[in-house]
Amino acid sequence: MFEKVLGLPVHVLVVHAVVVFVPLLVLLAVAYIALPRFRSRLDWAVAALAVIAPITAWVGTESGEALQERQIARGFAGEILAQIEEHASYGDVLSLITLGLALAVILLLVANSGHRRVPTVPRWVPPLLSVAVVVLGVLALVYVWFTGHSGAEIVWGNTFE
Repeated sequence: MFEKVLGLPVHVLVVHAVVVFVPLLVLLAVAYIALPRFRSRLDWAVAALAVIAPITAWVGTESGEALQERQIARGFAGEILAQIEEHASYGDVLSLITLGLALAVILLLVANSGHRRVPTVPRWVPPLLSVAVVVLGVLALVYVWFTGHSGAEIVWGNTFE
């Protein structure tokens, strides 16, 4: 399922979605926190990204594992396999951070919704969730960089030096 689409490895296609949607989630979530007067305009976009970003990160991880298994079966070993494993470990962490970020964002949206069916939360909950979103957002951006850079190094190496 996660191996090929139209003859191309799924991983090669989906990583671009991860590189777009995870930072976009961070950007809009921080805008939601920092610009309260625009929350009613941002909430649906932030909610949609809180669903899309972790899905793309998960598919990226699963498709990467499928590609890694394929490369091992083709005889990849030694230094290149160590680089692939390092890249995979960054991707695993990114997937978990993105899931945590998405959950914190959704909880923040619910806490700030003011909907009559949402129980009143203590006043300290939204600021705490906001801090969690910012911290997880920074970590997500760092791991998007680590994961993307290590993947690019595997593919391109020193081609452009």
